Amino acid sequence: MKSLIFDAGPIISLATNNLLWILEPLKNKFNGKFYITGAVRKEIVDRPLETKKFKFEAIQVEKLVESGVLEIIDNPYIAENTPKLLNTANQIFRAYGDYYMRIVHFAEMSVIAAAVNINADAIAIDEKTTRFLIENPRRVLEILRKTLHSPVSINENNLKAFNNSARGIKAIRSVELVTVAYELGFLDRYLTNIPNARENLLESVLWGVKLNGCAVSKDEIEQIMRIEAK
Repeated sequence: MKSLIFDAGPIISLATNNLLWILEPLKNKFNGKFYITGAVRKEIVDRPLETKKFKFEAIQVEKLVESGVLEIIDNPYIAENTPKLLNTANQIFRAYGDYYMRIVHFAEMSVIAAAVNINADAIAIDEKTTRFLIENPRRVLEILRKTLHSPVSINENNLKAFNNSARGIKAIRSVELVTVAYELGFLDRYLTNIPNARENLLESVLWGVKLNGCAVSKDEIEQIMRIEAK
């Protein structure tokens, strides 16, 4: 059975753009399972339900869980390996002497642990640090050096250990999810009579997820626009 495991970011991006509903038709097209871990559920359901500002978004996500669109994945493997991945990742980059930097969070690492555990087809994650750590960790080093204006060193043993654990994991973002939804015609309900309606629709959803947390550049958005215009 195919599977996709979601971090909190893409779900938040979709929720804040009134696009959570696309997950059900995307799942049906995918013909597999959409999962969130228990740690992710705490971030996007349990904690927000205790607030006023994000309670409605949390209720919408909970509805997807109760209807089976999103399923919870939790088991001893994930519980045991999430802290290990967290500690390893957060002791890769060092600055200001011996100070190791906390660059990832527990829920993100639970997603990776779950993906390894069930050999998931991909993870959905909007946060660029974790994605780069999987795909191109040297890029993280460049970003840290530029951001901190300070020398940053790498613990090569921890980097190797993390890479070995996360090897083969593919990552997608909410920007890819909304692009696929657009290509499949799921967003046609929003088409209007304004000039260049399809172009404006695509541009609006791409910028919508970008401005709500998805790490996608202006150049990437423009490239997607060019591809979809063909």
